[in-house]
Amino acid sequence: MALVAAGVAVLMVLRTNLRDQADLQAEVAAREVAGQLATGVAYDALELPDGDEHPVQVVAGDGVLRGVSEDLEAVTGTGTREVTPGGSASDAREPDEDDDDVPERGEVSPDDTTGGGTATVDGETRDYRFAAVEATTPGGETVTVHAGSPLAMEAVGEVRTAMLIGLPLLLMVVAGVTWLVTRRALRPVEGIRGEMAAITASADLSRRVPEPEARDEIARLARTTNETLAALESAVERQRRFVADASHELRSPIASLRTQLEVGLAHPRLLDVRGAVEDTVRLQQLATDLLLLARLDAGERPPEGSPVDLADLVREEVSQRSGVPVRVAADPVQVSGSRGQLARVLGNLLDNARRHAGTEVTVSLRPEGRWAVLEVADDGAGVPEAERERIFERFVRLDDARSRDEGGAGLGLAIARDVAERHGGTLVVRESRAGGALFALRLPAG
Repeated sequence: MALVAAGVAVLMVLRTNLRDQADLQAEVAAREVAGQLATGVAYDALELPDGDEHPVQVVAGDGVLRGVSEDLEAVTGTGTREVTPGGSASDAREPDEDDDDVPERGEVSPDDTTGGGTATVDGETRDYRFAAVEATTPGGETVTVHAGSPLAMEAVGEVRTAMLIGLPLLLMVVAGVTWLVTRRALRPVEGIRGEMAAITASADLSRRVPEPEARDEIARLARTTNETLAALESAVERQRRFVADASHELRSPIASLRTQLEVGLAHPRLLDVRGAVEDTVRLQQLATDLLLLARLDAGERPPEGSPVDLADLVREEVSQRSGVPVRVAADPVQVSGSRGQLARVLGNLLDNARRHAGTEVTVSLRPEGRWAVLEVADDGAGVPEAERERIFERFVRLDDARSRDEGGAGLGLAIARDVAERHGGTLVVRESRAGGALFALRLPAG
């Protein structure tokens, strides 16, 4: 379409230029003849150009043909179709020197008109552009000079023929080059598509798409695709471990509870009601933790604009626990978020510290710039540096906390970090001054 439009535009421009050139040549020829008439040259003494190049007609105001080019046989597009002069040749005579009423010189109109027509000269008919210029003779007669110039449209035809032959060839070359270049450029895309189709069919997320060596958009697409596959593989693997660990953790209290109920059903006196209640509570706590983790994984955010007084929350959570003494130093600090989720974080940190503390647990709360810093420390054995990130993974319990009765299911710290991150904060573990573990929770101050 672009080549055809360009070809049509070239032909139109060429045709317009030829027509303008012919109009100019016709006007020049007409003004040359009009100038002769204005100087008093007689009609039969006019020096007219060759009729084949510039056919000329001199037409009087009454339509009488005063002069015509030699060999002009027929004409259209001028003021008259006559090709035989009429009237007297003395009409354009030079003025008498003794005649004071006759002007010495006529005049040529500055205006002209142009148009198309045909002329037959020596039996050959061609297209012409005609210019019409009015002139006044010294004798006072007004005549119109029609002069033509051939319209060389053969050049347009030759160019059109060349285009009809050349454009299809050029189109084939452009199409072939475009096909080759596009195919080569999109070959890596086809490789990426094929590998993605194979990954979808095999469900093997460990596979990766090929990365081209070129540093272009396709290479960046391949790298981004591989990063997405890696993140997806990690998420799926994490989900599989979560399901497997959750099933394992749920099976134990359910099996224990079922055993106690079956024994109680067969031997009511042997029913361990306290153990059944404990298993039920453990099962309920585990289900609650799993439900909270599911909501966090789904992207649940804490409500905005809900102020929470961390100092009150610390004293409330500490008062609900007994056993190892807890020393509290809390400055008034407020944050924005979910009170229930923050209470779960503080409760998990306190329970973890009480399980591992030797004699005492210390809780401190202070503002630091735009942050609220809550630290829970114990004087126990601490956390080895190599395990300080691993303990925040789900269902992870260190060797000294393998007992489900004492160590829990290994979800407390994972929940605490997830909730902290959802509130725009962080949770890390360091060594306390007493040599135990120190969990530092940083939240944006509200």
